[in-house]
Amino acid sequence: MVQQAPSAVREAYQFAGANPEVVRALPCYCGCGNVGHTSNLDCYIANIGESGTITFDNHALGCTLCVDITQDAMRLLREGRELPAIREYVDARYARFGPSTMP
Repeated sequence: MVQQAPSAVREAYQFAGANPEVVRALPCYCGCGNVGHTSNLDCYIANIGESGTITFDNHALGCTLCVDITQDAMRLLREGRELPAIREYVDARYARFGPSTMP
């Protein structure tokens, strides 16, 4: 299903798979904490096996907020922003949409 998604969604999934440490450090504000998500990474990846095999979660396929957060992180990284500044940006921009999946 990811391969059939719009390009922005595919890019976000690819980024999450290649940069789990970045996406894991960012909250999501779409309300997905109710389904057990603890970071934006959980919107894309259900599991990373010991061998590095990734099992994707389909949540972000239908959630533009998850993808927007990741796309913003990608853009800010390209601009040279550090992870703490990206987290501040995400919190400031998206907190109005719902509770954070992270403290």
